[in-house]
Amino acid sequence: MSISAQPVSGLVVRTRLVPDPGPLLALLDDPGGLVWLRRGDGMVGWGEVARWELSGPDRFLTAAATWRQALRGAVVRDDAQVPGSGPVAFGSFTFADEGTSVLVVPEVVVGRRDGIAWVTTLSRKDRVPAAWSPTVAAAPTGAGRVRLRDGTLSRQEWASAVSQAVERISAGLLEKVVLARDVVAEADHPVDPRWALGHLAAEYPTCWTFAVDGLLGATPEMLVRLERGLVTSRVLAGTIRRTGDDTRDLALAASLARSSKDLEEHELAVRSVADALADHGSLNVPESPFVLHLPNVMHLATDVTGVVHDGRTALELVADLHPSAAVCGTPTDVARATIAELERMDRGRYAGPVGWVGASGDGEWAIALRCAALDRQDPRRLRLFAGCGIVSGSEPEDELAEADAKLTPMRRALGQVRRVTT
Repeated sequence: MSISAQPVSGLVVRTRLVPDPGPLLALLDDPGGLVWLRRGDGMVGWGEVARWELSGPDRFLTAAATWRQALRGAVVRDDAQVPGSGPVAFGSFTFADEGTSVLVVPEVVVGRRDGIAWVTTLSRKDRVPAAWSPTVAAAPTGAGRVRLRDGTLSRQEWASAVSQAVERISAGLLEKVVLARDVVAEADHPVDPRWALGHLAAEYPTCWTFAVDGLLGATPEMLVRLERGLVTSRVLAGTIRRTGDDTRDLALAASLARSSKDLEEHELAVRSVADALADHGSLNVPESPFVLHLPNVMHLATDVTGVVHDGRTALELVADLHPSAAVCGTPTDVARATIAELERMDRGRYAGPVGWVGASGDGEWAIALRCAALDRQDPRRLRLFAGCGIVSGSEPEDELAEADAKLTPMRRALGQVRRVTT
């Protein structure tokens, strides 16, 4: 385990109620700002009071302990008293133990939830808090034409990796593995994340639109939400592409709900989440999934709910849940080794937990899917990611089509896109 931290001598936090500020993304004048939105509600933040960079297998527990330490001696006045008000930190964690995860305490957060709007200013005791006024930021602009090319593996190489995974599953070496591929996007001009985030929030309102430290996207999968002891996890596994024809899509949804291949994949994912949460409280696990309809795809989905009895915080639950079978496979250790061998790429923070934590330890942590990572050296470049669950009945061409469908949200959000043959 390693951690790079700015020392925090103590926080001064002030949350006050404000009139509805309108679209939250319109307030964000910092392209590098923090975003957590769903159905128009959520939070946007900017500035940095503190920042911790973490790595290693204990990064989640270290983050939880570091956040608790930062709150000791904090002076807090919170007039809103809703999830997300008061002290809050945004985080994004790597899929693998290697690499750099980040937890950020912003200077200003503007939020809205269930008709209640607030602004929180955070500072250290020896510094003046940042000022805030409800000013709409200048509208972001697009990055011009965007060209896509294959990333680590070509389409043919990735299809071959799928075939190899199916062979290993057929040989009994594992039950499921999730293989991801990356695509590189190169724009004519520097990419303003707010442009893409606006399109994602508008087209995928039921997903969680997020931006943390250069990772942005709109994910449909909630790893864990903890609120006053109540825990929720939305598990997605089993996917079919939409056609745009409502009648045809209803037939496809019915076939997805009956598909033995997809039901097998889904059951493995649900089991991994339920097993991880079972030691901490009582759970309700539905007997069968429902079909979640998104603009580009449909998923088999199960909402696992329960009550946590042992006082675990959201980040401590993340430590037990990650990586779930929905983004890794079963058995976990074998699947992780297979991923490292067959994908041949560094996932970075793709498929890792992304979200926020509050003063009580409650919070929301989704899985970073349907996302892209900005290139830190070249602001015109991004890496887009998509992954597919591979089980015994998987066909390489079908998985390629599914990966293409999962790349659609980010491709559309970037604007004028064309593929470059490599």
